Amino acid sequence: MNIVLMGCPGAGKGTQSAKLQDEFHLKHISTGDVLRAEIASGSALGKQIAALIDQGNLVPDELMISMLEKIVSTTQRGLIFDGFPRTVPQAQALDEMMTRLGRQISAVVMIDLPESEVVKRLSTRRLCKQCSKPAATATQATCECGGELYVRADDAPESVKHRLEVYRAQTLPVKDYYQSSGKYVEINGNQMPDQVFEDIKTVLEKVK
Repeated sequence: MNIVLMGCPGAGKGTQSAKLQDEFHLKHISTGDVLRAEIASGSALGKQIAALIDQGNLVPDELMISMLEKIVSTTQRGLIFDGFPRTVPQAQALDEMMTRLGRQISAVVMIDLPESEVVKRLSTRRLCKQCSKPAATATQATCECGGELYVRADDAPESVKHRLEVYRAQTLPVKDYYQSSGKYVEINGNQMPDQVFEDIKTVLEKVK
């Protein structure tokens, strides 16, 4: 089973991916983690990516697909794509890559969340510098792993509104792309995380 997990910033994709990879024995592929790992490796590709990001540019689709293909081709486990695709060309490139590798996307799950809730969640979110997980409670002093908690600069309300504008313009068309495939399903993200997980689990049990 290979799934694409979609949702606006703050919808809980990372939280649900962690639960799903354990429940269904999947490999979680976060494009953010992939990029950070490549940069941290100090490779020539990592330096190229760091330069692009430092200049405020997006990593080209062909470069992102190349990195993803290297990961996908080395595992037989099912996959969770988190944070990719974000545009229709990326969705098309992902389908082409999966076909080359003799695989296909089984389901596309959209965690739907009202924008007002997105702003509320992100403006109070604190992440761990060490493991990148969000704080479990608003009063938590440090992460469960012992890491320091911090607020991302792009989680400020004005930044969140801009991120939502980009999301509406670039990523929502991906929803239309996948709806035509018959593999798309929406889950109510405005619930407790455990209930969101149960709803996603119910959907995925049907495509195992």
